[in-house]
Amino acid sequence: MKPFVKEYKNDEQLQNDVRVLKDKGVSKENIYILSHDDDRTKRVAGNAGANTVGIQEMDFGNAVGNLFNKKGDELRNKLNDMGFSQAEAEKYEEDMDQGNVLLMVENSPEAATYLV
Repeated sequence: MKPFVKEYKNDEQLQNDVRVLKDKGVSKENIYILSHDDDRTKRVAGNAGANTVGIQEMDFGNAVGNLFNKKGDELRNKLNDMGFSQAEAEKYEEDMDQGNVLLMVENSPEAATYLV
């Protein structure tokens, strides 16, 4: 099952939504932040108490390959490894190119109902 995804331009709103998810019982281990800017990703995830998509969420071949890939390729590979199709990964990567940050929630089908 693919993770629930919501896109943000505003880091504060994203952090507030992560708090809502955690207040509703969604585990931190199921909440991920992804953006084009590694520093922003780490900062937002740290402030929100969420995870980043790292080596453990990727298969080994893609993780090693990402050491040599451009950022866009790396992001698309991370999205593919989380269950998104190539077309979906390309769309989300383009959105991140425009400055969006992705909030992804795994193993919580009710997440969408918490973030109206």
